[in-house]
Amino acid sequence: MYTIKQLVPQSLKNLYHLLQAIAANLFYGFPTKKLKVIGVTGTDGKTTTVQMITRILEEAGKKVAMASTINFRINGVEEKNLSHYTTTSSFAVQKFAAMAVREGCEYLVLETSSHALDQHRVWGVKYKTAVITNVTREHLDYHKTIEEYRRAKKKLFEIVSKNSGKFIVNLDMENPEEFLDFNVGSKYGYTTGNQSLATSNQQIEVVQAENIRLGIEGSEFMIHDSKFAVHLPALFNVENALGATCVALSEGIDLETIKEALEKIKGVAGRLESVANDKGLNIIVDFALTPDSLEKLYGFLASVKKSDAKIISVFGSCGDRDRGKRPLMAEVVSRFAEFVIITNDEPYHEDPLKIIEEVAIGIKNKNEGENYWKIPDRREAIRKALDIAQSGDIIAVTGMGAEESMIVGNKKIPWNDRKVIEEELQRM
Repeated sequence: MYTIKQLVPQSLKNLYHLLQAIAANLFYGFPTKKLKVIGVTGTDGKTTTVQMITRILEEAGKKVAMASTINFRINGVEEKNLSHYTTTSSFAVQKFAAMAVREGCEYLVLETSSHALDQHRVWGVKYKTAVITNVTREHLDYHKTIEEYRRAKKKLFEIVSKNSGKFIVNLDMENPEEFLDFNVGSKYGYTTGNQSLATSNQQIEVVQAENIRLGIEGSEFMIHDSKFAVHLPALFNVENALGATCVALSEGIDLETIKEALEKIKGVAGRLESVANDKGLNIIVDFALTPDSLEKLYGFLASVKKSDAKIISVFGSCGDRDRGKRPLMAEVVSRFAEFVIITNDEPYHEDPLKIIEEVAIGIKNKNEGENYWKIPDRREAIRKALDIAQSGDIIAVTGMGAEESMIVGNKKIPWNDRKVIEEELQRM
């Protein structure tokens, strides 16, 4: 059964968004013309990179506004983003930009989704810098093909190219050249080891992390002769730190200031967030919701766990989204985790039980009821994970991150993974 919204052609919806964006810019007086706008796009890592860029700019004494999936921030004052959107409506974006101008901000750091770019919701935003973290399979329910998805991401770079701005590209991603093939003021690339591209294109200013050491508490690495320590674990967070570093360097900020700012960041809500407990458990809450992000997350967890420890996974897949990725997610998780619990993730208008069954198709080398379970109630799934865990084990609860509610049908039900885990720990 289709809703009226689902029956309207996307081209007509996009026209509506474009007209709305034009109206929003006219109403608020094109406020982004008065700001240095830094746009961060990519499948994974956007939120963390945006937080890092913001903290570095603030450390350098800049007045900064920031809008991300999890929060809004103006000159250090934060407010949660409860919309469930990476990039909010055009009127909300322009209103926020106008507020940033009134508060005397010089910069606006804007997490920018492929949907917002494709639907013209950021029309009129005067982006000066474009950052791409990576592009892997996601949102194919909307974009249909990975090529169309990449094309949507490149729209941010087209905008910045017209503004003679700056490009920041992850050289470790697949086909980074696509995002460098524009005339632009300056280009920066960051890498943890892609020397071939780094040395073959002399037009790119390359920032490389060397002597990388990864641990469950964080990471250490070298940039030139400076030693960096970040409290965010895993290689992908080293990449995020490098992306933020490139932005800062392009703005004339020195490495020492960048290093100090990154070291002060103790964590990002819902992104490899650790939940303290007295049970000897390593409990992680993370937003990972693609096969690639799960591969990176669980690969990291497997590399740092003790030899006798087990990984227990609690995950699901969001409704009204790319159905093809569901079994792929399960294949990744079942490869790394000794115990797997498939549960409800925001179902939207889909049947949660059907989603779980579609996810379960990808489970490999597991026996239901023995080392893998299907538990629709997310709280009960978390409770099961805590009940079977032994001291030293790792529990990873993924998919919802720092969200404060779960969308079921047309309702928003209060929910936060971290809070529920803490409540269940109290019960034990």
